[in-house]
Amino acid sequence: MAIRTELSLRLANSPGVLSTVCRILSDERVNVIAMTLESSGQLRLVVDNHVRAAGVLRGRHHQVTEREVLVSSVSHAPGALAPMLRLIAEAGVNVDYAYGGGTDVSDMATIVIAVDDPRRASAAAGM
Repeated sequence: MAIRTELSLRLANSPGVLSTVCRILSDERVNVIAMTLESSGQLRLVVDNHVRAAGVLRGRHHQVTEREVLVSSVSHAPGALAPMLRLIAEAGVNVDYAYGGGTDVSDMATIVIAVDDPRRASAAAGM
């Protein structure tokens, strides 16, 4: 598990907007590690170079906020995430939201967890 910086911005609900953001990041050689897009237009991204990504998105007039989150690779198997979440809960750290995914062809999944105290959660989970 690592503490990474998540970028958050609001997108208009119209065709091509997400594609444009992804193209902008691709043109800057920024790799998206994880993302979630809510129906409200709230886009959350974890990328390999958050400084570059935030700068280029702000340069395109997006209001970008940053937040520290936990990013972990876990076994893509039933119950694999539960022990980590139990340790975080036992440390008294609240999970605000989480997202992630895996594929049928990989034995690992990537999970992003936003908590109220990333350092305490990371220490509690032994990472």
